[in-house]
Amino acid sequence: MANSNLRDEFLAHLGVEKGLSKNTLSAYERDLSRFLMEYPDPRKISTSDLENYVANLRKAGLAESSISRAVVAIRNYISFVCKEESIHNTIKDFKPPRIPKRLPKALSIEEISSLIENTEIEGEAISLRDKALVELLYATGARVSEVIHLSMNDISKLDGGEITSIRLFGKGNKTRVVPVGKFAQTALDQYLIRVRPTLVKQRRVESVFLNNRGTQLSRQSAWSIVQSAALRAGIKSEVSPHSIRHSFATHLLDGGADIRTVQELLGHSSVTTTQIYTLVTIDKLRESYLQAHPRARR
Repeated sequence: MANSNLRDEFLAHLGVEKGLSKNTLSAYERDLSRFLMEYPDPRKISTSDLENYVANLRKAGLAESSISRAVVAIRNYISFVCKEESIHNTIKDFKPPRIPKRLPKALSIEEISSLIENTEIEGEAISLRDKALVELLYATGARVSEVIHLSMNDISKLDGGEITSIRLFGKGNKTRVVPVGKFAQTALDQYLIRVRPTLVKQRRVESVFLNNRGTQLSRQSAWSIVQSAALRAGIKSEVSPHSIRHSFATHLLDGGADIRTVQELLGHSSVTTTQIYTLVTIDKLRESYLQAHPRARR
């Protein structure tokens, strides 16, 4: 069978049997096409061939994450060919390169304050929505997708009408309830009372955050709101909804919060995922120690 047919069969298998997304399938197709131009017969690939190929990808300047994905695509493809033709797979134990962990970039408390202050623009009522969005992202550590999918039914209030917590739907449809601090309570309340009613075009719209058309705010719009505020605030480092989430976790740990508590608030299934934030805090402690301790440096 021709290699192009084998490749197409493999990609169809991934799409149907494994349920991979179109974007992932497109990436796999690019990885395989590039590999097969250099090594046209997958039956004759050795581990040394793969090692050389990985080295060439590095020389070409590909990111480690892209190289790792390419190796996974190639290894799975060769495994597929070997099963189809009942031949021995000589590279089944070849491991993709490990991707080094990148420490999250947390904003300082001053930068967060400036970011929030710059969401509200005098004379623009819609900016109260933007302020409520950013306040809520920082108050809860929620993912941007969790906040834009927030429903009015997900907001808990006391009898007096004070907002106390929100219910978030995270990865794997896991639900968690996260408390909301005073600043976020006030910002959200102002938006819900003064702005949201003017955006509602349909009686039964349930999304908390709406756009000018009266429909749910998009992920792209949320990113744009955050980045526009960062630009007005003059923040030099890269700012995104996810860096606000990083800042939430880092600031809690800096303030003495228990890592298990932070894990629950972030909605991580494993505390191991949350521990990367402790590396940020330890990094800051080490830096302060080196600067301040009289015997830290020679």
